[in-house]
Amino acid sequence: MLERLWYLALVFPQQAQALQQRWLARGERRSSAARHIRTAWLAQAQAQLARFMPLVRVLIALCPLLGLLGTVSGMIQVFDVMSISGNGNPRAMAAGVSRATVPTMAGMVIAISGLFCLARLDQQARRALQRLSDRLQQD
Repeated sequence: MLERLWYLALVFPQQAQALQQRWLARGERRSSAARHIRTAWLAQAQAQLARFMPLVRVLIALCPLLGLLGTVSGMIQVFDVMSISGNGNPRAMAAGVSRATVPTMAGMVIAISGLFCLARLDQQARRALQRLSDRLQQD
């Protein structure tokens, strides 16, 4: 996510400026060939803006599952304590319960904050592409 934020803030504006200069340097901008060139440039820009976004989505989806894995391992520890002590000693079980709840909470917090950041990235990418499209208007 940090790479995408960096790209949107620093790299893409420079690329968009270079594309705009190339577009304005063209002698004609109304022909069918010019429209195809514009469409191709916009498609390339969109591909660059969407780069790594599927990976970010997968990583966000994995966070709660990793938290669940921590929950399962913590509950196994609780059951081990119960099988050894036999009576369900609350002090002995507390470490396992803590080990079970902390990863779940961490996974959910990361996933929820990741979803907000992902929505923000998508919105910024759409706006950047729309601004570029507006800059490359045909005469």
